[in-house]
Amino acid sequence: MPRPRRIDAPGYPQHVVQRGNNRQPVFFADGDRVAYLRLLCHHAGQQQCRVHAYMLMDNHIHLLATPDVSGGLSRMMQAVNRAYVRRVNDRQGHTGTLWEGRFHSTLVDTDRYVLACQRYIELNPVRAGTVARPGDYRWSSYRANACGKPNALLEPHSAFELMASDADERRRRYVEFIKEGIPAADLAAIRRALQSQRRLLGMLMGSEPFRIAKGI
Repeated sequence: MPRPRRIDAPGYPQHVVQRGNNRQPVFFADGDRVAYLRLLCHHAGQQQCRVHAYMLMDNHIHLLATPDVSGGLSRMMQAVNRAYVRRVNDRQGHTGTLWEGRFHSTLVDTDRYVLACQRYIELNPVRAGTVARPGDYRWSSYRANACGKPNALLEPHSAFELMASDADERRRRYVEFIKEGIPAADLAAIRRALQSQRRLLGMLMGSEPFRIAKGI
């Protein structure tokens, strides 16, 4: 049976999820996370992908990224994953993959769900009970987006920048946005997309006009 075709839409953000094989850990030390982020920063630039948000959990990762060229997101993920697996296997004397098959991606409606998706990603460790507050978790984009901590990997999405023209005010509003939590409707939409993409590998998450415009 042929692999399902990915949705390839340059200029549109996508929510990417990559899980460990059999839900097993993919990060074994802080140095692994540092290495993964360095690889991601390098290959995002190489493949013309803008990363807006990320989260590294023990056994999976979330990204919100916009590819600017056709196939850029797939090439970026393939390059990062291969280089990272090679690094871990060389150190541990293992062979084989760490990842659960192909990464999953959800095309996101830029006029509605970008910020909802970014909030979902950055609140992941809070929902998991790993930390009480998103700022307590080191391996995410929250400290950059909400607190202004420099991060060479990230490029804010226009939906985030439109929260306010002044950077301090924008961050203040974003902190309040995060504190509001995820509305039930947004959480249901994101989870629906994540569940569906395990079967389809590429799904749309957004408004009905957006889905119609993309022909799906």
